[in-house]
Amino acid sequence: MKRSGTSPRLAWALTGSGHFFTECLELIREVGDCDLFVTKAAAEVIRMYRKQFENLPRDVRLIKDTTASAAPVGSFYHGLYHTLVVAPATSNTVAKCVFGISDTLATNVYAQAGKCRIPSIVFACDTAPEMETEAPSGMVKVYPRRIDLENVERLKTFEATTVVESYEVLRQALLERLACVKNSP
Repeated sequence: MKRSGTSPRLAWALTGSGHFFTECLELIREVGDCDLFVTKAAAEVIRMYRKQFENLPRDVRLIKDTTASAAPVGSFYHGLYHTLVVAPATSNTVAKCVFGISDTLATNVYAQAGKCRIPSIVFACDTAPEMETEAPSGMVKVYPRRIDLENVERLKTFEATTVVESYEVLRQALLERLACVKNSP
């Protein structure tokens, strides 16, 4: 049940990936009005991108991974969110989502969103056998393992889950979802 007088918000979970991290922060700035769930691993990455992180809009609320039971996930039961975005999602996060392991803030909110039938958009990082990604020291080549690629394919079969493989598709999927939410009664 939604709290009276409030409109559902966007929930966004950041994981410990630097892959398109600054672009995701730009998208968060663009859409605003969201709750940002920051895992312990994401908090480490944020230190590397502090300047971009400090410029988030005032209507973005930060929820940090500070409890063993991930207490903030309870807000999913009360209609506070219309959509969850997990971006960027590490191969570790994707694997845990696929196998139902909910031991981080990101995997917990993904599980709770699913249990509450809240649509999720997951921007998986490891989606091709060979990729270039930005590290703090510059661009590097990575070679996702077969299991990483298989887990992305498995996650695509989950109900109420849209898996995207590029920043452009993430942006498009999110803007389409926000338009849908805006136009719904």
